[in-house]
Amino acid sequence: MKHNLPVSLEFIYQFFALILIVIMVHAVYVAAIRPAADGFMLQQAERLASGQPAESQQSIFVMIRDYEQEACFVLMLWALAIMVYKSVAIIRHRGLLSEDLIPLAEGVRVLPEDSLALSRRIQALPAHQRDSLLPRALLAALQRFSSTRNIQDVANAINAYCTSEGERLDAELAMIRYIAWAIPSVGFIGTVRGIGQALGHAHKALEGDIMEVTRSLGVAFNSTLIALLISIVLMFLLHQLQLLQERYILDTEAYCEDKLTRRLHTR
Repeated sequence: MKHNLPVSLEFIYQFFALILIVIMVHAVYVAAIRPAADGFMLQQAERLASGQPAESQQSIFVMIRDYEQEACFVLMLWALAIMVYKSVAIIRHRGLLSEDLIPLAEGVRVLPEDSLALSRRIQALPAHQRDSLLPRALLAALQRFSSTRNIQDVANAINAYCTSEGERLDAELAMIRYIAWAIPSVGFIGTVRGIGQALGHAHKALEGDIMEVTRSLGVAFNSTLIALLISIVLMFLLHQLQLLQERYILDTEAYCEDKLTRRLHTR
């Protein structure tokens, strides 16, 4: 007997993807980024201590070394993993649009009595294909045509299914939108933390030692800069995913119109 999982496969994917991303990003930071940033800052401090001018070129490792930037990269990669999962699902479902689920010669009319035979062909599809939008919309349209014998009702049923699917797909992007909002917020937390640290070292600046103050201000500005750059890239990819979903809905509705609705006749 088949038992349904208490949680969806997508949730399991997102959960383990987050754990894996946290481990990988933290490992890269511990092994490479923070040691490189500390080495660069130590070199700068030694140059200043010896009276030599510091290098004007900023190190990318210093810009991304802090915990806020690490959290931003974790969130970005998690959002990308979710978007890849959804994009692959949409592309797989779009594959049905290239198949002829209602194999009728051009000019052949579909009568209400033909609905049952056409429905059985669609119901014979594998389960993973039958759960896609296109088979569900075609089945609903054929059942409505068989029961009402009204072509307008069929068109309304198809439109309702496509509209409902579009709303569902849009609602499932809520987590990605939340991540896109959270990343600049994490960057702002780094800004507040950096400014707070700079104020805490203000007495050293009055004594002529501005190293700690400038380092803290670097945390403040770098965290905001990295967060905003990541947010810009993530929002662009999110809009591309939305465009892919909207095109899928519109193409499905056009398929139903071309392959079924325009061929329906009551007599």
